[in-house]
Amino acid sequence: MSKDRLDRERHTIRVMIAIFCRAHHGSDNALCAECQQLHDYAMQRIDKCPYREDKPTCAKCPTHCYRQEMRESIRRVMRYAGPRMLFSHPILTLRHYVDETARRGSARLPPRNAP
Repeated sequence: MSKDRLDRERHTIRVMIAIFCRAHHGSDNALCAECQQLHDYAMQRIDKCPYREDKPTCAKCPTHCYRQEMRESIRRVMRYAGPRMLFSHPILTLRHYVDETARRGSARLPPRNAP
């Protein structure tokens, strides 16, 4: 996986949260405080992912790195926004699907550095 793949994943999460926020909280240009908090948390989790270059999509990840309440929030967002992205962002949706299918079974934690 390259930096482009992680950037695309960040962009996908941003778009999904924006779609959800617009529909559920009436936000147009900016995210509401709750969705902004979820967005910031998701970006932090991507940045700290232990899989680094081999990071799978969240749906295929064997490690759940989100706190329980954030996991439920992002799951709601993804379930709502995922199907709707096909109409507003078809290329991004297609690339996300390709990333998801291409990474099947390839996630392995990198070896820990010996002290």
